[in-house]
Amino acid sequence: MQPQLAIAIKAARKAGSIINRASLEPEKIKVSKKDSGDYVTDIDTAVEEAIIEVLLEAYPEHSILGEETGGQKGQNTDHVWIIDPIDGTNNFVHGTPNYAVSIALAHRGQIVQACIYDPSRNELFTASRGSGAFLNDRRIRVSGVKSLSDALVSARFPHSKNDSVEDYANKSKDLIMHSGGFRRLGSTVLELAYVACGRFDAYFGAGLQNWDIAAATLLIIEAGGLVGDFQGEQTWKQTGNMIASTPKLFPHLINHFK
Repeated sequence: MQPQLAIAIKAARKAGSIINRASLEPEKIKVSKKDSGDYVTDIDTAVEEAIIEVLLEAYPEHSILGEETGGQKGQNTDHVWIIDPIDGTNNFVHGTPNYAVSIALAHRGQIVQACIYDPSRNELFTASRGSGAFLNDRRIRVSGVKSLSDALVSARFPHSKNDSVEDYANKSKDLIMHSGGFRRLGSTVLELAYVACGRFDAYFGAGLQNWDIAAATLLIIEAGGLVGDFQGEQTWKQTGNMIASTPKLFPHLINHFK
């Protein structure tokens, strides 16, 4: 295992311990709203700070991009750790065990290490660029599903009410109606990890942030899947619009967004 990935795992497991302890006393969690349906808790902040402490202890010159604490520019700006301390905070607040910690390392803009940890199930998803993807040390691959009518699909719907979102919703409805089934976990990180290990066959989402998708995209690529924007191009980092699926399903999803 590469040293940088080992440090990410150490940070993720420390984060998981904090989350699991907090989940035992939900009445003590302090909750506030960032936006409609978008929650943040004092645990999110505590977890992110704990992750950063572990990462910077090992790599003090590296830079940080965290959902809650923002950007921290180190002397080494070629290496940036991208952190989502609890993806699925709404679930966490409601005691629904669908949430995960996401840690990725980008080197000159390319994700090279990925770690996603589901503390409620003790499932650890990891990937290093060029070395495959794993779930608890077991090699994982995307499913072999070829037909959309057989595919189990997941999606994220943005909260905004502008015209482009309405168009997205209409096209999404059509795609879902043609699929074999639809599931929504409320955690983009977990849904993408499930695509990587074959539990889901495809995912699409709009309005995504870098910390939502950084680790998961490497996981899917290393598991043999494809990732792109709604036109199949590699602008998903800029647009926040993303499709991820098995190679055979990928063109079918793109057709629904034309």
